[in-house]
Amino acid sequence: MTEKRTVLVCQGTGCVSSGSPQIQREFEREILEHKLDVEIKLTGCHGFCQIGPTAIIEPDDILYCLLRPDDIKDIVDSHLINDTQVTRLHYHDPATGEPIPKWTDIPFYSRQKKMITTNCGYINPEAIEEYISIGGYRAARQAILAMSPEEIIEEVKSSQLRGRGGAGFLTGLKWNFARRSDGDQKYVVCNADEGDPGAFMDRVILESTPHSIIEGMIIGAFAIGASKGFIYVRAEYPLAIHRLEVAIAQAREKGFLGSHIFGSDFDFDLQINQGAGAFVCGEETALMASIMGKRGNPRPRPPYPAVEGLWGKPTNINNVKTYSFIPLIIKNGFKSFADVGLEKSRGTAVFCITGKINNSGLIEVPMGIKLREIIYDIGGGIPNGKKFKAVQTGGPSGGCLPETYLDKEVTYESLQAAGSILGSGGMIV
Repeated sequence: MTEKRTVLVCQGTGCVSSGSPQIQREFEREILEHKLDVEIKLTGCHGFCQIGPTAIIEPDDILYCLLRPDDIKDIVDSHLINDTQVTRLHYHDPATGEPIPKWTDIPFYSRQKKMITTNCGYINPEAIEEYISIGGYRAARQAILAMSPEEIIEEVKSSQLRGRGGAGFLTGLKWNFARRSDGDQKYVVCNADEGDPGAFMDRVILESTPHSIIEGMIIGAFAIGASKGFIYVRAEYPLAIHRLEVAIAQAREKGFLGSHIFGSDFDFDLQINQGAGAFVCGEETALMASIMGKRGNPRPRPPYPAVEGLWGKPTNINNVKTYSFIPLIIKNGFKSFADVGLEKSRGTAVFCITGKINNSGLIEVPMGIKLREIIYDIGGGIPNGKKFKAVQTGGPSGGCLPETYLDKEVTYESLQAAGSILGSGGMIV
């Protein structure tokens, strides 16, 4: 039995701004007109924002890019009806000009190591059933029904996952501090107040796989003993907020949020707080002040949030990407994460590569990869064969690394030694 043909239309913010809703409507109209047995599916961001709007024809793995509404008739008539690909709409190698029909053969994708972005661009972010069908919420069920909070924290510790918001503090250690802090009420917070120039990693994950963040927060809340969670999102991310609202409502309806989750004694619920555009609210103490309705001013630490956070209660704060890794670590075991990367920088890192580069977009790569591989192998090098000058990493707090650092391994320590930081993952060439 052959797999049903499906058209995956990217509906991330980048493609939406380039007209992907109209692309999807044209596919729907043409397929209906020809009475074809073809499914059209809305997805989140596929990562290669440089070439949007995009559509992928499955199970063929054929990518069409830079689409306009009048291209869709050609794709339907040629590819979907007559099995003849439309070569002019394929991605073309910037160096050779050769078309590359399959997205899996494009270096931008093939040289990545996907973990938390595996399902970005493949599942409908507004359909919880699709997330469940790929194993979603299995880790949360396992954690709550088959593990103790201490076992969960030990698993996260063993993975050596470090916070992906920039500071790089060990997540398991942070959770353990919050677990051991006394408090009749505890909170978990997701910092989605992404503000670095050229950085949109968190936005893509929020828009493309919001349930992975919710699941990670459920596990984190159970581990530290929290009953309430907050996702603090930039108000400038309306699509991400909408998809989070849909996902939270669906999770409540399924019983994954609320009272007696999975039939246990564990109660936990989430709410979204929108930021008001202040860059400083990306700092955790300023963010907490904003959630509590105060001016978003940072305060000195200690006391740290794990001891005295929201309303003076123990609070755990992690980044979008950090929470997204948690279900994978619980479901697949700590070694699945710890075996990737280098000694002090395990797992993968998600970056946005933008600026003067041929292939801009969102990538996920193993920790320890060389800057040269990111910029030239994945990024396709500098447009028009021009000379590379520098890459800025780590946002406003980071630095600019010239050509002499291209063979530097990308880790927390190596970038700091070079005079920059890993930060949250923005890279501007």
